[in-house]
Amino acid sequence: MRNIEYPNMKGTYLGEFEELILLTVASMAEDAYAVTIKDEVQIIAGRKVNISAVHSALYRLERKGFLTSNFGGATQKRGGKKKRYFHVTNAGYEVLRIAKDMKEQLWKNIPQLSIVTY
Repeated sequence: MRNIEYPNMKGTYLGEFEELILLTVASMAEDAYAVTIKDEVQIIAGRKVNISAVHSALYRLERKGFLTSNFGGATQKRGGKKKRYFHVTNAGYEVLRIAKDMKEQLWKNIPQLSIVTY
């Protein structure tokens, strides 16, 4: 088994739910705000997600440097409230690549599954 090179950053562990949120943001391009992220996770992962859990994960990922955010314009439909849009940083893409590489290596190490390609 080859070694996976991890960035030498403290507090950069990526939990399963965080990875799911980060992947979702990466796949949504410019329309990634909490409600659309929650809806997409529910559709893709087939699991019920609490909006508070999504907000917590988004803010953790932002503190870790894997996401950035900015506010869009206020709309009357939202009572003048602005949407906070999230974007994956270069560090976020790198941690996703590392997680993918590690999982691929582990799948290849399972003899009963090593002939299956993904």
